[in-house]
Amino acid sequence: MPEPEPSPGSERHTYRPLDPRSLRGLAHPLRMRLLTTLRHDGPATASQLADKLGESSGATSYHLRQLAAHGFVEDDPERGKGRERWWKSSVEGTGFSDTLFSDPDPAVRGAADLFIHEVATMHTQEVGTWLGTAREWPEKWRRTSDLSDWTLRLTPAQAGELNEKIHELIESYRDLAPDTRTEDTAQIRMHLHAFPRSTD
Repeated sequence: MPEPEPSPGSERHTYRPLDPRSLRGLAHPLRMRLLTTLRHDGPATASQLADKLGESSGATSYHLRQLAAHGFVEDDPERGKGRERWWKSSVEGTGFSDTLFSDPDPAVRGAADLFIHEVATMHTQEVGTWLGTAREWPEKWRRTSDLSDWTLRLTPAQAGELNEKIHELIESYRDLAPDTRTEDTAQIRMHLHAFPRSTD
């Protein structure tokens, strides 16, 4: 699922709860990849993003402007020189509510479905990239990777409580590492997938 809204004590991290309007502005495969790339890799120009994502600069420029119109990205004036326009993410994550699936507007329900499926696709791609490049990492990092899964029998309330506790634990690790990049730190991606399954 998308990253959660902030837990108490983490207000300095900027999360954006999605409403019907902002969801429709974000729910596009390229826009979601652009925002994710800016969040994970830092500011970039439309041309740099086009090269990284295998798209045309015209397409990335257009969709960056659409993201900016909905408040997801903004100019990075510290990097822009002359006509070169640098973009940066305005948010660290988005909060998704299941009520968007039951919105009276079918366009919003369709956007919610597209958004969630694109998140799942990006997660799968990230895991595939890791598996394909794991040998390039030192052994100490390979040992810390994890692809575990569990099957539990819980009530809806218990499942929700478990998710909240996991989110809070992950948030508590945000400030442990130094802000500067060193050889002893790396950007860690964590995915949480929790869902019921039929046993019929």
